[in-house]
Order: sequence, then structure tokens, then C-alpha cells
Amino acid sequence: MKRTTFYTYMTMATFLLSAAACKKDYQDPSGPSQDQAYSSPQAITDAAVGLQANYAKDRTGLIYTTITAGSLLSGETFVTNPGNADEGQLGTGGNTVLNNNVIVTGMWGYTNKILFDAENVLRATNTVVTDKGYASGLIAYTSIFKALALGVQANFWEQVPDTIGKPDAVSNDVHFIPGKQGYARAVRTIDNALNTIAATPISASITPFLPKGVNIVNTLYALKARYALYAGDYAAALDAANKVDLTTAGSSTFNFNPQVANPIFTLVSSTSNIYQVVDSTMGLPVTLAPTPTDARIPFYMTRQATGLKFVMSGFYKSNIQVIPIFLPGEITLIKAECYARTNKLAEGLVELNKIVTKKPADDPFGIGANLPPVAVATIPDLLTQIYKHRRIEMFMSGQEIEDQRRFARPTTERKRNYFPYPFVERNDNPNTPADPTF
Repeated sequence: MKRTTFYTYMTMATFLLSAAACKKDYQDPSGPSQDQAYSSPQAITDAAVGLQANYAKDRTGLIYTTITAGSLLSGETFVTNPGNADEGQLGTGGNTVLNNNVIVTGMWGYTNKILFDAENVLRATNTVVTDKGYASGLIAYTSIFKALALGVQANFWEQVPDTIGKPDAVSNDVHFIPGKQGYARAVRTIDNALNTIAATPISASITPFLPKGVNIVNTLYALKARYALYAGDYAAALDAANKVDLTTAGSSTFNFNPQVANPIFTLVSSTSNIYQVVDSTMGLPVTLAPTPTDARIPFYMTRQATGLKFVMSGFYKSNIQVIPIFLPGEITLIKAECYARTNKLAEGLVELNKIVTKKPADDPFGIGANLPPVAVATIPDLLTQIYKHRRIEMFMSGQEIEDQRRFARPTTERKRNYFPYPFVERNDNPNTPADPTF
């Protein structure tokens, strides 16, 4: 069984210009029909693997757009070359971010394409794949990318589509729901996958046909913890977080090679011609900036004697560097926040200090502050420390703006709360909400 070929940049650029609204039929007219594309276990598996390609590859994929948007809007990075107009809009923020911004439009288009394709894979798996263990693997793997796409939309847009729409509809009947409900949809997607696995465990027969690096079950629990937290369901988030394996064996990554390279390294850190990290404050205000001895600073950035004072490192230092789907530190900080949000100060502080005192050698990815434990006396102070350490531990993760909103940080610390809706959606869908004022 072969793996799906990645879309080329030009093919997907054409897609972004013509088919990025949430009701569109994303079928490639030069490729097989939809019936052919989902007619066999092999074809369905190829389509499922294509979800990861759309998420991870090139300037158009969601790794590039989410990390770029999150870091520029939060002030972690700055644009080094003003000729990069679309990134420049994000770096300036406010009303300079236009509805036809390539990063905004690309993120919208790719999340909708992933959702559309994921629904087709899930539907076809239930009717075509007779091997239940193999089907469990397909459903679980596909659900990871469906949940990620839902999470990205809810992270960057105030309201999100309530469905993928009907490609054969005469008019676009897609309506919108608050972003928080989008996170809840992601949780329901994951719960369906976990229930499927519980009923029929994943068969090892699917493993050779899926990309290496993704620990399916552990990723499902980690993403459930993340999105349940964002949805405000702290009990579900804590329960899921407690089921995540935080050891090296539980790690889950996007893996790259010279042909399909790490997009942030290839496009950004290898040349410093688009954007770079600001400095060792990591985009935080002075009162929350990392302690100079925080060992996470030299993990995420390198200080230079000449040229730019700091350049990014971490997960963006080579073309084959893996990028984690989630960090073990994120899961521990989810536990800390769940305790804090439910007024359990002592328990929350214990989890927070696991991150504060962690040594790099004790983390699967080498991330560790290696600092003395902190002491706080109130829930507000605990939440402030959790926010600080999320921003440092999860530097350039694409989760910054959601964190800033959730912790009610001053709007002066970010460039926008949410993106405007792309013209490709507004022009095609009369239900598109008004753009947010900030």
C-alpha cells in the first residue's frame, strides 16, 4: 500500500484562491472521483495520510500558519523583512490584518479542507473497511487531524462553522457557532475515536501505512485535555491529562526528511528573511519575563555575537527536526490550570512546580527550566504563574492567543484577539459573521 503524495505548492495555491470557503468540494479535478478516492481500504488510508500532509507541509500548511500567526500576534517574533507583506500585517496587527491576507486565508482554507476530507474518510471507513481493528486505527488517526483543525479554527476565529456544509447544496447553508463550542466539537470527535478504540483496539496491521512519529492513543488524550480545557470542562481536561504518558515512549511528533522538510526551519530560521525571535523575554512583559537563568531560553533560542541578537532554535534548527504535536510540559500545566480553575491551590502549585524545577535531562524533548520552586498564596497568583510558564514552556507553539484571552491578559500584550473572516468565505457564505473589532 503506497502513501499519499503531498500536494504541490502551486496546486494548493490554486485551491486557496478558488475553494477555501467551508462548503466547497475540494476534489482535485485532475485526480480520481470521490467514489474512487474512497472505494477501498488502501484509497481511504491514502486520503487519511494526506490529512497530515495538509497540516504539516510548506508555507500553506497549518504548522507554518499557526506558529507564524501565534508568535507574531503575541510579540514572540518580529518581521525582519518588510517585503513579506502578509507576515508584516500580523506583526503590526489591528486593522492592518486584511481579509485577503495569505496566512489568514490559508489557515481558513486548510482547516476546512482537512475537515472536509476527514469527514469523507470517517464516513467511508465505516462502510468500506471490514477489518474492525484496521478501521479503528483509521478512525483514530483521522480524528486527530479533524480535532486539530477544529482547534485551530476556534483558536484564531471568534466564531467557527457548525458543520463542513453540503458541497452539492444550491446555496451555502453553513452557520456559525462560538469558538468555545468549536473546542467542544473537537472533544466530541476525540471521544468518538476513544470509544471506537475501546470497543475494538487498533490493529498493528495499519502501522506500516501511517507516518511514523504519531502515537495515536496518547495524542488523542493529550488533545482532549487541551481542548476540554479551552472549552472550560476542567473535569474532562484533568481526567484526559492524567491518562497521557509523559515519557519518551508517549511522545508524538511530526517527522520530516529532506524531501518533506520542517517548514519553519526551511522558510524562516534558515535565512532569518521573514521573521525571528525578539529576545530572551520571549514576548512576555517585564513582570513575567523568564528568569535569566531559565534553561528554556537557550533551548528555544541562540544568542549571537553579531547580526541579530537572538535567533530561534528548539524545534526549528534543522530541516529534519521533529515538531511535537504536544509537549509533556503542556499536559502538566493543563493539570495545574484545572486545579487552579477549581480552587485547588495546593494541588495546582504541585503541578506547576513540576515544570518550574524540571531539568532538561528529565524531559523527552530536553525542555526544562531547572529553577527553584515558586511559592504563591492565592489562586490569581497561581494562574498568573501558570500563564507565564505556559508561554515559556510552549514557546512558538501556536497556542499563545488562546492563552492570552483565557487568562484575561491586557489587549496591549497582543496584536489582535481574533482574525477577520477571509473574503473567500464572506463572498460565498451570507451567514459569515461580522469581523471582530480587535
